[in-house]
Amino acid sequence: MDSAKPLPAYLVQRYHGWKATTYHDNSAWYKRLANEGQRPRAMVISCCDSRVHVTSIFGADQGEFFIHRNIANLVPPYEPNGDRHGTSAAIEYAVTALKVAHLLVLGHSNCGGVQGCLDMCSGKAPELEETSSFVGRWMDILRPGYDRVADVRPESDQVRALEKESVIVSLENLMSFPFIANAVKDETLTLHGLWTDIGEGSLEHYEPASRTFKPV
Repeated sequence: MDSAKPLPAYLVQRYHGWKATTYHDNSAWYKRLANEGQRPRAMVISCCDSRVHVTSIFGADQGEFFIHRNIANLVPPYEPNGDRHGTSAAIEYAVTALKVAHLLVLGHSNCGGVQGCLDMCSGKAPELEETSSFVGRWMDILRPGYDRVADVRPESDQVRALEKESVIVSLENLMSFPFIANAVKDETLTLHGLWTDIGEGSLEHYEPASRTFKPV
């Protein structure tokens, strides 16, 4: 069965608009990117959530960020077991091949993945406990973070605390990768944890010494 369908008309129209304006006005830059390859200064691991627009938040140009997106901006622990590891592969490529200088983990408010983890761990979403649930097994990565905020009340504060734990857990797991630990030790790579409030447009930076997030 052929599942491919014609591209939606609104996307076709937007593409032609981009080609006639943005690309046309910057065609030399695009050709340079294509011919010389990418040299991103930083990698950003962010959530798949369509409301999180990484390049807009930082005013980044094309080619400036190496971006990897997944559910709840999570990084799994280092597990070289021969299985397929998309996030780990992206991290390996960014650090060992592209030699990025900075690695940012960006969490956000109202994260559906984090809410799912909270519901699963508190017994409200038994379907996510099923072995067949891709989301549930991915959110297992965040269980250590849930344990740290299990007693936080009210639930709205607990959700926000767990959103920030998704960043902290990911930073902790990043340091389990030998090539990252070595790069950090050699001061060729810096790690940064960030959390953004979508509605307020605010940005907070994680401070490991106090395990708190401070406004940028």
